[in-house]
Amino acid sequence: MPGLGLQLYNLAARSRAVAPASWPERPRGRLVWLHLPEATPAGGMVALAARFADEDGHPVLLTAPPGVIATAPEGVTLCDPPEDTPRAMQAFLDHWRPEAILFSGAEVRPATVQAAQARGMPMALIEAATPHLPAGRSNWFPGVLKQALAAMQDILVVDDTAARAFRKLDLPHVVTGRMEEPSAALPCNEAEREALARLVATRPVWLAAGVPESEEAVVIAAHRAALPLAHRLLLILVPQDPARSAPLAAALEGDESWIVASRAAEEEPDPDVELFIADSAEMGLWYRLAPVCYLGGSLLGEGAACNPLHPAALGAAVIHGPQVGAFGATFARLAGAGASRPLANPADLAEALAELLAPDRAAQLARAAWAVTTEGVEVTDRAVTLLRRLLGEA
Repeated sequence: MPGLGLQLYNLAARSRAVAPASWPERPRGRLVWLHLPEATPAGGMVALAARFADEDGHPVLLTAPPGVIATAPEGVTLCDPPEDTPRAMQAFLDHWRPEAILFSGAEVRPATVQAAQARGMPMALIEAATPHLPAGRSNWFPGVLKQALAAMQDILVVDDTAARAFRKLDLPHVVTGRMEEPSAALPCNEAEREALARLVATRPVWLAAGVPESEEAVVIAAHRAALPLAHRLLLILVPQDPARSAPLAAALEGDESWIVASRAAEEEPDPDVELFIADSAEMGLWYRLAPVCYLGGSLLGEGAACNPLHPAALGAAVIHGPQVGAFGATFARLAGAGASRPLANPADLAEALAELLAPDRAAQLARAAWAVTTEGVEVTDRAVTLLRRLLGEA
């Protein structure tokens, strides 16, 4: 019997307009439904869907708000989530007929849970954060969060903050952290890497990746300040705009008398080269060559242009400014693990570079970053086992 809060929630939902649904054909087999709310990082859930479809051979329905996931893995059907109203959910479940449901994140969908319970569908919640109702819904409905969450067979939460919220609701849960992300290690041409590594040999190297024109002077100034500290220091500079490569190289050589080589001109970072202008098409190569990496756009740009997990996964110590752009959650994970060197302002870049040119300090950050990029394997394993148990196959 639904509680008063759920009855009021469903009554309020009657006034919400529900657009006519148009879904692809349901695949054959024992379909499982994974739901990803917008606030949840998508990588772990997408990797789980792909792994379950591949290993267990069951079709997977993955719902997420438009734009959160670009493409679905093989064996996974991507679909916009329905409105959390009794009417919308009846139509949705009539069409898809999932045999198990796995929710993630902080969003709680009471009408969805009620409709699934009525059909005897087992449910669980993973990567759970502090719970709330869907966007645009008031949280005042009495007891509705607890009633919906109590229907979950298991609740796996991401951290202690989330755990406190579930303790207040007096709901059983386990703190597990986040699931693993798809591999963040970018590929490279191994023959090219070996050749460039021999050419660079024992020289200290640092990388400035995705640098907008507004930050070029800051990066060059930091390089100049670090040269007395690291003999024969080489800067690999990747402009955010590839069209900047030629004019930047000309300006550095002509106006500032730097010894510059350019990848676009098929030049090499010979022993006398001080700055090597590279291109963004080979980031996996540059991340492997440089043990220290500044992520451009994070100081004076519109936000970091490169995913910080990419250098972190390849053993580079990451430096970044306060403008995190689209990678706020990722930077927060790295910072929380002591796996990055944040900057407060442009003047800090030279100081951070000098600090990380010490091999032991760079290695400390790199080890912490590696731990972040490889964490979550056990959580994903647990989620796979949980899905199998919901289906009665484990």
